[in-house]
Amino acid sequence: MSFYVYLSGEIHTDWRDEIQRGAEALGLDVVFTSAVTDHATSDAAGDHLGEESQPFWRDHKSSKVNLIRTKTLIEQSDLVVVRFGDKYKQWNAAFDAGYCAALGKPYVTLHGEDIVHPLKEVDAQAMAWATSTDQVVEILRYVLKA
Repeated sequence: MSFYVYLSGEIHTDWRDEIQRGAEALGLDVVFTSAVTDHATSDAAGDHLGEESQPFWRDHKSSKVNLIRTKTLIEQSDLVVVRFGDKYKQWNAAFDAGYCAALGKPYVTLHGEDIVHPLKEVDAQAMAWATSTDQVVEILRYVLKA
């Protein structure tokens, strides 16, 4: 039986690949999914619905089209890993964590110690806080093979 893990958050580093490689090296039966990680593609998700004169409405349409994917994949997942990077504010990641909390969906946060304070409420609902992708892989190993 496959374990479904949704990888949410920061899109500017290869943290997703690190977790996937680690799980594969341990022979874990995990299916990974995530949001669209190409920024331009994500921003243009609603462009086929018609041109907008205001940037707000373009973003609004694209966010709703993206949300079809995000909500569906989070709801189908067994666990969500929410990555907060240090370069950008990931409001979407915080929203995904809140959605998980509202659903009662287990999630793990992945971020550095320097942002513990602003994420205290997000971390308070998480099943674990990891600071490295290796720690996330170890959580997966434990959950699936302990």
